[in-house]
Amino acid sequence: MFTGIITDIGTIRAHEQRGDLRLVIGCGYAMDSVAIGASIACSGACLTVVDKGDDWFAVDLSAETVARTAPGLWREGGRLNLERALKVGDELGGHIVTGHVDAVGHLVSAQSEGDSIRLVIRAPQQLATALATKGSITVDGISLTVNSVEDRPDGSVDFGLNIIPHTAAATTLDKLEDGRAFNLEIDVLARYLDRMQTLRSGMM
Repeated sequence: MFTGIITDIGTIRAHEQRGDLRLVIGCGYAMDSVAIGASIACSGACLTVVDKGDDWFAVDLSAETVARTAPGLWREGGRLNLERALKVGDELGGHIVTGHVDAVGHLVSAQSEGDSIRLVIRAPQQLATALATKGSITVDGISLTVNSVEDRPDGSVDFGLNIIPHTAAATTLDKLEDGRAFNLEIDVLARYLDRMQTLRSGMM
């Protein structure tokens, strides 16, 4: 379990396709406090530490994980938003995040708005009913508040976010390429409500 508050930015130092994809990720964590088998959210995907050194840890990604996350995210040299798993008693500064990616969204626009950056991200139809103004969304592991929602004729949905300077500086949102893909996780409450509504509709 996580909160969506990023505590480090990691860099992929090595990328090796074995049976699964093995990544070695450089980080600033005190690795003597990170156990083998611990969970670390890497740009929103909960991954298991399988090896470690003084300033790095390794994870294995299954083909399923690679297929369900943002294309190109796991390339060598790529940067990842990192968050260690929540401990009982820790401050819950964001919202409850599971580290399970629901879908991939794509950047529509990024414009300055005061000192902040106004992002519009397009999400697929499967997330449309789970996004609401002033609700929570996790974007590449970052807990953010949805400021606007616009449904599109094809069923997809554009949602707006405001990124303050601190958030941009502390995450990988400091660099925004055209069409960038993002890992999206809806609020856990929205996930259960959507499931309940689907079941109720099927009973009518």
